[in-house]
Amino acid sequence: MVPVGACLGLSAVLFAIGLFGFLARRNIILMLVSVEIMLNSVNVSLAAFSHHLSDARGQVMALFVIAVAAGEAAIGLGLVLALSRNKQGVNVEDVTRLKW
Repeated sequence: MVPVGACLGLSAVLFAIGLFGFLARRNIILMLVSVEIMLNSVNVSLAAFSHHLSDARGQVMALFVIAVAAGEAAIGLGLVLALSRNKQGVNVEDVTRLKW
């Protein structure tokens, strides 16, 4: 059995990688992927605590987080697709230059 500390360490590393990817990149698609990595790190910690406490509530919460992440990815990729039809690239600077 894997100890809870190892799962939390993995979760912290995944969250740090996602945070660095979100802050360091200018491509919107890579920023969305980084947000997904951060959400998955939260799912790892929820599942670890749920297993450690022998309670299914953490796993159910992780399923809700997965559902919200799927909706966020669908809406985000739809916005990126609409942006790429109007502009050449999908960088953050292209979004800030749009005039509504």
